[in-house]
Amino acid sequence: MPKKNKYTVGSVCSGIEAASIAWKPLGFKFEWFSEIADFPSKVLKEKYPRIKNIGNMVDIPDLLKNKKIKAPDIICGGTPCQAFSYAGWKNGLNDNRGNLTLKFVDIIEANDEIRENNGLQKTIIFWENVEGVLTDKTNAFGCFISSLAGLPKAMKTNGKWPSAGMLRGPKRNVAWRVLDAKYFGLPQQRRRLYVMAGGDNFHPENILFEKHTIKNLPEFPNYPLTFQKDGQNFEIFRCYTDCLYSSYGTKWNGNAAANNGSLFVIQNNRLRRLSPLECERLMGFPDNYTKISSAKRTNRYQALGNSWAVPVIKWIGKRIINPMNNFLENPIPLKNDNDIEYHDFNNGIIKINDNVLLNCSIKPEKCTFGNMMDILSTDVPKEIYISPVGCYGILRRSKERNLSVNKRLETILNEISEQMSIADIEKYSLRQQRGKHSKGEKVK
Repeated sequence: MPKKNKYTVGSVCSGIEAASIAWKPLGFKFEWFSEIADFPSKVLKEKYPRIKNIGNMVDIPDLLKNKKIKAPDIICGGTPCQAFSYAGWKNGLNDNRGNLTLKFVDIIEANDEIRENNGLQKTIIFWENVEGVLTDKTNAFGCFISSLAGLPKAMKTNGKWPSAGMLRGPKRNVAWRVLDAKYFGLPQQRRRLYVMAGGDNFHPENILFEKHTIKNLPEFPNYPLTFQKDGQNFEIFRCYTDCLYSSYGTKWNGNAAANNGSLFVIQNNRLRRLSPLECERLMGFPDNYTKISSAKRTNRYQALGNSWAVPVIKWIGKRIINPMNNFLENPIPLKNDNDIEYHDFNNGIIKINDNVLLNCSIKPEKCTFGNMMDILSTDVPKEIYISPVGCYGILRRSKERNLSVNKRLETILNEISEQMSIADIEKYSLRQQRGKHSKGEKVK
């Protein structure tokens, strides 16, 4: 496919539009969004008033065929990941949200039909999801990439798809790679699966993979865990956070980050969570991007946790404009089964021939790193500080579940929980008893 400097885009499951933040500065033109959730839709309306939000993605094929919306060069999306994550019990295609992944393929087919009738190249496809889709028990990923490639039946593996790979079929070429945002300038460990696909003259491997020239790709640097900023004292528990999750604003007590401390901060000897502003920075969004009228903190946390890491999407956008040279087309050993060519690049650094190594790992060739000092703000809402009762609850739950807690965090939790009054303890115990009764448990 010839290089273009300008691409039109249709966005499915748009959320708060990390793709627009990443790609609009590169010259990409967004034709339409598709989002049904209330708060993200309000963000889209305020930030992008001239771009139509068409709502439910199920309607897109008919809208395309009836020429109600344009058929863009690129369709990007991240169909609901809950069906493929541990939080969603990994029901995969048995979950209606998982079936939206196959509806995404229907959208691509409709878009291609319009484009081909107009003498245009097939759609460039960009899809993002959680790593869990690679081990989904219903083989959702195999169904997805096989459908894109045009295979008569879904490919299967022995329970797990590789973290990087390629599939060339009779209809499309498909490539995928897991990348971690902590190597793209964000101090957040956020591994996500990125898939690109297109017609037989489109080579997604030249976008997602890189020629490997650096002998040892760097690890995340050890930044100071204690520092001052604008006259205030800060302490963090790790140089980068765990993955920001959508329920961060409401459910933090039982999450792994509540035990390793990566999503907690000590500010002037008080323990707190990250603010929505800090979470925007942690995801690569502009400051106050989600601070719209009537926005609640929980709305902002959820929308950001469900979004994409902006610098990773920008890196991919730049490579869509300037892909790697097509040196991969012939040197890759063919593994043909009729019209199928499949490659497992799970080892990260792949030897193509005596002269070429291919980087398919979670790290790009040129890593950049973010510092939590730049993320944190000195002016935060008082409601995000963890109360003595909250600290006591974290400790109690970790003990009940026999979970290890970061030693420094454990010390802080103990110090703050000791400030609980007798009345606080009684209220906490009563709340625990009510919770056990509601679950049908015996109260000890």
